[in-house]
Amino acid sequence: MQISRDDRVRMERAHVLAWPALNTAVIDGWLWRSSGGGSQRANSVSTIDFHGADLEAAVIEAESRYRALGMPARFQTFDETSPPGLADLLRRRGYRQSDPTTTMFKRAQGTGTVSDVEVSDHAWPAWRDVYLGEVTENRRATNGLILDRIPAPRAFFGCHRAGEIVATALCVVSFSCAVIECVTTRADARRQGAALSVLTALEQWAAQQAVDWIGLQVVTGNTPAVTLYERLGFVAGATNNFWVGR
Repeated sequence: MQISRDDRVRMERAHVLAWPALNTAVIDGWLWRSSGGGSQRANSVSTIDFHGADLEAAVIEAESRYRALGMPARFQTFDETSPPGLADLLRRRGYRQSDPTTTMFKRAQGTGTVSDVEVSDHAWPAWRDVYLGEVTENRRATNGLILDRIPAPRAFFGCHRAGEIVATALCVVSFSCAVIECVTTRADARRQGAALSVLTALEQWAAQQAVDWIGLQVVTGNTPAVTLYERLGFVAGATNNFWVGR
């Protein structure tokens, strides 16, 4: 499957929009993000575009903004980060690299049907209970606020079993890409096909949104999740890294 540079950049832009940080600033084209809580993405600098003349000065400004909040500086890089020398500079400044994530791609086609999935344009209470109940405690409050800021077009998916929501997913569309977020299955309902149901319904919805790619980001070392997505036809197309400073 051919995944071009343009595809990788568009997908990264779509991921940034799909999970909006609570506070942002632009630094020479980069998007500085701060939200509190434990989310790396919502508390890091997105490095898709850089228009500055002094790379180190831009890094120092980002560090200063995080320092003022009592937070460590974080940068998110990917295969097409601008400028390409950022990772080397961060290493020289003593940043450490955390677990990488893989961006996976699939052509939008929408095959398969399901009857046990509810779809809505908002995160209803039962959906929130399942999703927020499965994320780490230090992310719950922040993620709950971010859910209220998800841009349209969007759809929230919940799989019903015995009258209860047991699995969730979210799809957000931009840049002709459909981004998958919030894939969660309640602990007592795992390995029963609920995640497959919400993802099948999500792909059906995405195929109707005039997108060419469906994408998601998953921790590279999360073998069960990667295996599930590969079984559904997703392929690895880019690597993201988070760099944590002082």
